[in-house]
Amino acid sequence: MSVLVDSSIWIEYFRGSRGHDELDLLIEEDLVVVNDLILAELIPALHLRRQRKLIGLMREIARPPLDTDWDDIVQMQILCLRHGINKVGIPDLMIAQHAIQNGLELYSQDKHFALLARHVPLVLH
Repeated sequence: MSVLVDSSIWIEYFRGSRGHDELDLLIEEDLVVVNDLILAELIPALHLRRQRKLIGLMREIARPPLDTDWDDIVQMQILCLRHGINKVGIPDLMIAQHAIQNGLELYSQDKHFALLARHVPLVLH
């Protein structure tokens, strides 16, 4: 199963933080995917740091189509609020929806995805 790697993982990976052997393994096994939203979160900072080669490599990663179903996003937000899961932003709901729609595991350090996965069919890596 392909793994949608969230920006929180990439940021720590680019910083050289320890404990990202898992991402190295996923990259080696060609299981990593991203989407345009995640790239939009990452590329501006990479651009300012003049990381052109890295930007090029990030753009080569497979990107399943990001088809936003706004009714689904609204329902997920209602579900979050009903269960006391506050401050889940629309971009993160879009990322969760993208993973669910495309049958992807989501690899993230953001804790609200774990809370959300209790109520929707979001598979976490």
